[in-house]
Amino acid sequence: MKLELEAVMLNISGNNNQKLKEACRALGDYAVYTDKIRKYAEETELEEAVERAIRECIQEDILKDFLEKHRAEAKEMSIFEYDQEKHMRQEREAAWEAGRNSGLEEGKMQTLQALVCKKLDKGRSIAEIAADLEETEECIRKIIDEIK
Repeated sequence: MKLELEAVMLNISGNNNQKLKEACRALGDYAVYTDKIRKYAEETELEEAVERAIRECIQEDILKDFLEKHRAEAKEMSIFEYDQEKHMRQEREAAWEAGRNSGLEEGKMQTLQALVCKKLDKGRSIAEIAADLEETEECIRKIIDEIK
């Protein structure tokens, strides 16, 4: 027996999915709480941002009962969750940058290969091509070997 699960992720931060947040007060309140944490974390240390968000939410009757009863657990979980989100965002950014750099390097190599081919077709020597393209003769030889 196999079980297939399909999950749908919905963004509830900011003004996203307003109807959903209006239909479920707890979800809407949680979105307000996490938005406050994100906002305050830009200005101060994460632990202080979470504490400020908890205080404000209790004052504004946002998740009040839950936060009063489970303040320590909510704080701990919020810090962990925010750090995990930050880590995942940093990982995505690093992967994007690595992919970008790889693409730029690949593009540079393709351009260099095309230039080497043109110069070879014109009868230029490896030394002349290296001088023209400001590359080492070893680099030009390697490119020629890859082309063949």
